[in-house]
Amino acid sequence: MSEHSEPQIDPIHDAVSPEGNPAEAAEHTSDDVMNAATSEIETLRAEAADMRDKWMRAEAEMQNLRARAKREVDDARQYAVQKFARDVVEAAENLQRGLASLPAATEGEDPIITKMREGFESTERSFKGILERNGITGTHPVGHAFDANLHQAMAEAHSDDHPQGTVTQAWTPAWTLHGRLLKPAMVVVSKGPSGEGGA
Repeated sequence: MSEHSEPQIDPIHDAVSPEGNPAEAAEHTSDDVMNAATSEIETLRAEAADMRDKWMRAEAEMQNLRARAKREVDDARQYAVQKFARDVVEAAENLQRGLASLPAATEGEDPIITKMREGFESTERSFKGILERNGITGTHPVGHAFDANLHQAMAEAHSDDHPQGTVTQAWTPAWTLHGRLLKPAMVVVSKGPSGEGGA
């Protein structure tokens, strides 16, 4: 051994002084060891509880993150076609306008006009079915209260038939994709009945 080595410490031997009682020293030493062990156990329990708390918080955060990611993926999948759906809705509106522009059916009308009208009507029914199967729905708001989330007011007009704030005319329906607004309805909103000097 070298001269600079640390001296060995023996807690039991050091606790017994030359003038002390070895039995008292042993009892004193075992109490110290027990207190130190109890203190160490309490410290370890506190650290374990702290680590368990941190682990549970991290696990909860991971579950929230997984749920949020799944929701975002589902939304992306469900609404990825939103721009395309808007274009398809435009085509549906044009088809409806085309049907509305056809003259009313009359007795003795040209059979070609009758067939053309029936073809347009059949195409429109089929087209609406395809849209609905893919989560695209159109609602006609006439008679309903104006809702800024679904309707775009293009004009206001007095109406004796509709209370103030009610949609009196819709130029286009409100279109939704799986419940999310795709295109607002273009509407005319009632100002209420016209007064004596009203227009």
